[in-house]
Amino acid sequence: MGTQNMTIESDTANQIDIIYEDEFLVAINKEAGLLVHRSWLDKGETRFAMQLTRDAVGCHVFPVHRLDKPTSGVLLFAKSSDVARSLNEAFIEHRVTKQYLAVVRGFMPEQGTVDYALSFQPDAIADKFADLDKPAQEAVTHWQSLAQVELPFAVSKKHDTSRYSLMRLTPETGRKHQLRRHMRHVFHHIVGDTSHGDGRHNRFFRSQYGCERMLLHAQSLALSHPVTGAPLLLKAGLDSQWLRIMEEFSWVDSVKD
Repeated sequence: MGTQNMTIESDTANQIDIIYEDEFLVAINKEAGLLVHRSWLDKGETRFAMQLTRDAVGCHVFPVHRLDKPTSGVLLFAKSSDVARSLNEAFIEHRVTKQYLAVVRGFMPEQGTVDYALSFQPDAIADKFADLDKPAQEAVTHWQSLAQVELPFAVSKKHDTSRYSLMRLTPETGRKHQLRRHMRHVFHHIVGDTSHGDGRHNRFFRSQYGCERMLLHAQSLALSHPVTGAPLLLKAGLDSQWLRIMEEFSWVDSVKD
């Protein structure tokens, strides 16, 4: 039987929030700004989710999917290569349901789908020898608008007020920066996204609400357990900056089950 919701720490810097663990798996609530594993792209970083999780559970762990550095939420690891292989297949075959929360600029319709192929975006170092002529890959994201707010602040010179939506995003595919790029494609940039977002709204949230992070959170992961076959639903709670926004906009009840 698995255990859930344990915070393991030896000091503040090495704190890790374990939301599920059994003899085969471990899932954490990754904080925003934490890399999944070492990368040549961030040579100055000293903390990594993979290392912190390994130290907390006392065994090697294998990543089976990824979250961008600025994204928080459910991150799943396997405790053996065989289980990792099984989970990788589940992700590839779309047998894992991922749901994210995001705050985006503007009012979005109640629900819809972005079906827009994404071109390959290489990393300068990690993809140094990759084929740069890859065709655009199919990418599909479903969305549901959970709540909206209109604020009496003119972030854009074109409007006297500013509008924002709380979204539930469900990616059907798993392309690099898919949610961030899809929201930019439909002109509803994710707040706090410094690569694909809108700097005016990012600056407004930093100055008005003290929000220093991208407002994208991997809220849940639903799958069949790779060994027992039992249904498994992993959920990750929101951090203090997210909760501050939710309370400020009276959105707390919008994400309750």
